[in-house]
Amino acid sequence: MKSVFINQHGDESVLQYGELPDPVAGPGQVLVEIRACALNHLDLWVRRGLPTLKIPMPHILGSDISGVVVRAGASVSHVEAGQEVIISPGVSCGYCEECLSGLDNNCREYGVIGEHVHGGYAQFIAVPAQNLVSKPPNLNFIEAASFPLTFLTAWHMLVANCHVRPGDWVLVLAAGSGVGVAAIQIAKLHNATVIAAAGSEAKLEKAKALGADFFINYEKQNFREEVRKLTAKRGVDIVFEHVGEKTWDDSIKSLAKGGKIVTCGATTGYRAMTDLRYVYFRNLKIFGNIMGSKSEVLRLAEFFKLGKFRPVIDRVLPLAEAREAHRILANREQFGKVVLEI
Repeated sequence: MKSVFINQHGDESVLQYGELPDPVAGPGQVLVEIRACALNHLDLWVRRGLPTLKIPMPHILGSDISGVVVRAGASVSHVEAGQEVIISPGVSCGYCEECLSGLDNNCREYGVIGEHVHGGYAQFIAVPAQNLVSKPPNLNFIEAASFPLTFLTAWHMLVANCHVRPGDWVLVLAAGSGVGVAAIQIAKLHNATVIAAAGSEAKLEKAKALGADFFINYEKQNFREEVRKLTAKRGVDIVFEHVGEKTWDDSIKSLAKGGKIVTCGATTGYRAMTDLRYVYFRNLKIFGNIMGSKSEVLRLAEFFKLGKFRPVIDRVLPLAEAREAHRILANREQFGKVVLEI
């Protein structure tokens, strides 16, 4: 099969376009012909290499996948050939206490497709049958590939962790990113007031089209000071963080008393300093987040089916141009998702 893979960690040049053996669906698995795969910052991190991540080479990146079922492996009876699907990106053991409680993203064996196992930069993939979700019929394959990981992550951050509710003020950093786009829509679904922060006026205009209420260009403005102005010095109820070291201190200090900060990444670095006195004197709550549960992907698919959420696609490139796609994402040139068409 045609695929893009890495044989070593490094910059965009390590991405190789070529042939790899077709995968085979084993017991409990399903073979899917991939139609589209969207990029995430996770792809960049895995390509560059992570200190604790040891993966066999060659490795195929890509976590956000849509496609068509080719065949099911042994003991799979609820899936049919020709079914149009998206793939829930988290994999887990399926039998531990956390998995059986519906908290599979807390499983000790939890992994992500494209990070711990082969992903979607390829023509075919074999995945556990329980990872398949019917594609919302109103979305094409490009659109369907644009939401699983980012909307799942943002939903778990805002809904499961922070319990966002009507009237909350929510600050979304890097509002033009995949998770940022998702966070704006999820917060507005819950009737929150959204402050979108991004690095260009063009991105803020697009955030406005998604329903954000107030806007901060943090390349020109200090977002902490702007938050104080917008909230009459009160601060926000929730900070949606994933930028990391560069913004962490101002994010903490943008919160109202009793406020919550939730993070799923550290794009600018992980050595974030925290003044603990500020945390306990103001009764702040800090949440870390990795992905979400498979049941939440099912719920999100229903919201897309009903038109409550909409995918935001920046551009679509052919699989062979994966290097260019990585460059665009690394340089923050996109608003929404960069998608590879297979």
